[in-house]
Amino acid sequence: MAKFKSEFVQVMFERGHINQCTNIEGLDEKASKEIITGYIGYDATADSLHVGNLAAIMMLRRLQQTGHRPVVLMGGATTKIGDPSFRDETRKMFTDEQIAKNIEGIKSIFKNYLNFEDSPTGALMVNNADWLEKIGYIEMLKKIGTHFTINRMLTFDSVKLRLDREQPLTFLEFNYMIMQGYDFWELNKRHNISLQMGGSDQWGNIVNGVELTRRIEGKELYGLTTPLIQTASGVKMGKSVSGAVWLRGDKLSPYDYWQFWRNTEDADVVRFLKLFTDLPLPEIEKLEKLQGSEINEAKKVLAFEAAKLAHGEHEAEQAAKTAQQLFENKDMNVHAGNLPVYNFKGKVSVAEVMVELGLASSKGEAKRLIEQGGVKINDQTVSSIQEEIQEDGMISVGKKRHGIIRMEN
Repeated sequence: MAKFKSEFVQVMFERGHINQCTNIEGLDEKASKEIITGYIGYDATADSLHVGNLAAIMMLRRLQQTGHRPVVLMGGATTKIGDPSFRDETRKMFTDEQIAKNIEGIKSIFKNYLNFEDSPTGALMVNNADWLEKIGYIEMLKKIGTHFTINRMLTFDSVKLRLDREQPLTFLEFNYMIMQGYDFWELNKRHNISLQMGGSDQWGNIVNGVELTRRIEGKELYGLTTPLIQTASGVKMGKSVSGAVWLRGDKLSPYDYWQFWRNTEDADVVRFLKLFTDLPLPEIEKLEKLQGSEINEAKKVLAFEAAKLAHGEHEAEQAAKTAQQLFENKDMNVHAGNLPVYNFKGKVSVAEVMVELGLASSKGEAKRLIEQGGVKINDQTVSSIQEEIQEDGMISVGKKRHGIIRMEN
């Protein structure tokens, strides 16, 4: 195994966070001698982040855990443009009000992963609207326009993909990489930030900022990307049968979040323990030796540790307890705070129950899920939207979303 000088790079390497780096030796040397400040940017396209963002969030956490300073950059300005990276179509436009609301929703997530104390390693949250919305178009062109060539920009995979598919790439979107490069330069001046991190799809945008600062200031900055995470079966992290796996408890319950990790494929358990938990590597190595059905115990550890980070230890314990009651003890009298409960009298349709429990947004969606064979009551597949419920039990949509149905006397 490679041995690095700095704890930061060593931990990132051992846990599988590193995909590419502009100068790994230089970054390692710098991190071994001083506190470095690194950032990751997030556009406010929703009021919560999801599991697909978690690999990047954990990079910021590792940075702080090893004695350095993480910065969360909210894209108050860049959200209005939209990152074209590996997208097939133009992203929808957001109003100032929508962006502000989304940023407020996202802020609460980072308090669970980072320490925002007032110290040399305390995390910061900044907004690129503070500088990008104040700079004039002509001024920006004069400052950095000469440092970008169309020839170079057309070589980036994010641009080539859209053009190769003969899908429109607007001039507005084409400016996104320039704005992200400007962010890195500006953040270096404001907060002495020397490292930008992100997913591997951001490599071209990150390199732009590194090169721009080198050309203007003669400074070397660093870029580091993490692999885009896919499951062993090739599914992109962050997506499930029922939609995005949100990191906010009011959008996805701590129990459902726990269940998402509990249902990890066998081949992914060890990798995900390294990436998405703080469990020490020697303990992970012990879990790696488990075989057959014993792997389920490692999955429970993964689910608990991941839920603990996102929602706190109490909620993680409650989720684990609920799962044990439901699946091991077959106890339907579970605490209502862990799973949604619908009480009814007489007869009620499956579709109505699904909507009331939040397992479907409408009866139309309920019908689609039932027709796809994704709805079960007490482990029996529901065959018709008209089917009626006449007894207590558990209703499940896919493997990860559940609700309790109770018949009142």
